[in-house]
Amino acid sequence: MSAKTKRKPRAASIGVGVIGYGYWGPNLARNFAESTDFNLAAVSDLKGEFADLARRRHPGALVTRDARELIKHPKVDAVVIATPVVTHHALALEALRAGKHVLVTKPLASTSAQCEELIAEAARRKLVLMVDHTFVYTGAVRRIKELISKGEIGDIYYYDSVRINLGLFQRDVDVIWDLAVHDISIMDFVLPQRPRAVSATGIAHVPNGRPNTAYLTLFFEKDLIGHIHANWLSPVKIRRTLIAGSRRMIVYDDIEPSEKVKIYDKGIFIDNSPENISKMLISYRAGDMWAPHLDITEALRIEAAHFAECIAKSRRPLTDGEAGLRTIRILEAAARSLADRGHPVDIVSPHAGR
Repeated sequence: MSAKTKRKPRAASIGVGVIGYGYWGPNLARNFAESTDFNLAAVSDLKGEFADLARRRHPGALVTRDARELIKHPKVDAVVIATPVVTHHALALEALRAGKHVLVTKPLASTSAQCEELIAEAARRKLVLMVDHTFVYTGAVRRIKELISKGEIGDIYYYDSVRINLGLFQRDVDVIWDLAVHDISIMDFVLPQRPRAVSATGIAHVPNGRPNTAYLTLFFEKDLIGHIHANWLSPVKIRRTLIAGSRRMIVYDDIEPSEKVKIYDKGIFIDNSPENISKMLISYRAGDMWAPHLDITEALRIEAAHFAECIAKSRRPLTDGEAGLRTIRILEAAARSLADRGHPVDIVSPHAGR
């Protein structure tokens, strides 16, 4: 190929429609519009001002206030749903029944029963059902998964996360369903075990509102434990996670502009020899810290490419319907525990082990 010859761009082959152009929808629409795998064929939003904004930003797409018109559009092969949680099930089910592949923002649905129906419908029609657990597609979380899978962290002791900020107070979900769901999806992806039970406490500081401050403790087999602090009523925004293992420890700070992931060669060593075990002799290890190189590609761009690959090759997504279902079962158990002042509740799941 000569220097003057221009390479033709790859033709977009998958028509996609985005339902919901409020908070998260514009980010999704932008990434699908910029993808070489997709053609942004349509956008819909009930609110006129959001529809007008989409019309200005995406002049080549059909813009409508009727989601059903988008779903029925002949150029739409896949539907992306970025609407309130209470609407997820009905819209996703309608799209699947119309023969469209579906990507739904977190959480997948309002109940585990609704998730199961969506999973069954997608399987029956051989369609891709994927949930937008965005953090799974970040360079930071994918690197953490790699470190844990390769055994570089050792046996995992705990996952401890603080995810707090001021707002946004939600009408349809509490702070657990809004913020803690991120850490639940991350744990589902990176940890070698799945939780068996959960204890949740929280409180609402707004009259007739949903809990805006909550603490979750997730119980696994053996010595692994998870803890999540989620809060809409904090003066500062913190997104920090500690993962401790028998060999090394990880600090993951999503707000950090660089070096989001740091690995510390720190820990303890217990002398289990027969003559010393009764004395519980513990020695401490303090080594170096290093920050691995991370892929800085936008997570939604990677997610869109993965969605396209799963559609084209009939593959199962990393964050498929089953991953969404596991997350909802934890949220449901947490809700029951919250109502019972933190009493641990078993997580109902036929696929609890790995």
